[in-house]
Amino acid sequence: MAVKNYLDTQPLHDIARYNTHADLEKEAVAFTAAPRKHPYDDKKILLVKDPFSSDTVFYEFNIADILHVDSMSNVGTDSGRNIRMARVWIKKGSLGLRYEPFEVDTPLKFLKDSEILKQTFST
Repeated sequence: MAVKNYLDTQPLHDIARYNTHADLEKEAVAFTAAPRKHPYDDKKILLVKDPFSSDTVFYEFNIADILHVDSMSNVGTDSGRNIRMARVWIKKGSLGLRYEPFEVDTPLKFLKDSEILKQTFST
């Protein structure tokens, strides 16, 4: 084939994007967080919601309940520390745990209500 044939332009065709998340939304819920290996259970994963926040909340799920993972851009600090973020799609109906710090009192005091927690996490 002659080089001229490669250089001739052909009409462009529109490319239709396919949204793969539309199907996932029917059967899963997305959590955007920093994934971490579970400290003692290889069948579970931890997801840290806001890794640089003083309001430390993280989730625990069974790895078998993950349907899909989207890689997200890294989150960084001014000091140059980076953490990888991901959108993890967890199957609806799965069981998970949410870990959140609180102060033991009557009633329980969470970060927004507890001066002790605010002081602890601000240092």
